[in-house]
Amino acid sequence: MTHAIVTYIQGLQFAGEASSGHAIVMDGDPEVGGHDTGLRPMELLLVGLGGCSGMDVISILRKKKQDVTGLKINLKGQKAENHPKKFTDILIEFIVSGRNISEEAVKRAVELSMYKYCSVKATLEGTAKINFNYKIIQE
Repeated sequence: MTHAIVTYIQGLQFAGEASSGHAIVMDGDPEVGGHDTGLRPMELLLVGLGGCSGMDVISILRKKKQDVTGLKINLKGQKAENHPKKFTDILIEFIVSGRNISEEAVKRAVELSMYKYCSVKATLEGTAKINFNYKIIQE
C-alpha cells in the first residue's frame, strides 16, 4: 500500500514524505499566509498527472523503438471560483522530440496512457474534464 506522511513546519509550510522515502515541501501563496517556499498542493496534482502520463508515454515509445530525445508535458488546470476550488478542466499537451518519430506511435502512446494506464488521470476523472493533445518535433 502506498502511504505518505505530511508534517507541519511553520506558517503554511508542510513537508510531505511518501512511502518511496522521497520528500517535497509545500507552501501557500503569500497572500493567504504562506511564504512561497514550495509547490502548492493543487500544483502537485498537475505535476503528478504529468509525471504519471509522461512515464507511460516514454515507456510505450521506447517499446515501439522510437528515437525520442525529449518529452515535455504542459498542463493547464482551470479551477472553480468557489470553494473547494477544485479543477474543473485540465488540458495536457505532450511535446515529443526526436528523430523519425512516428505520429501513429505517439498518438497510440498518448491514448494508451490517457485511457488505460495513467492512474492519476483515472483518479481525477469525473472531477475534472481532461483534454489532451500532442505535438511532434522532428530533429
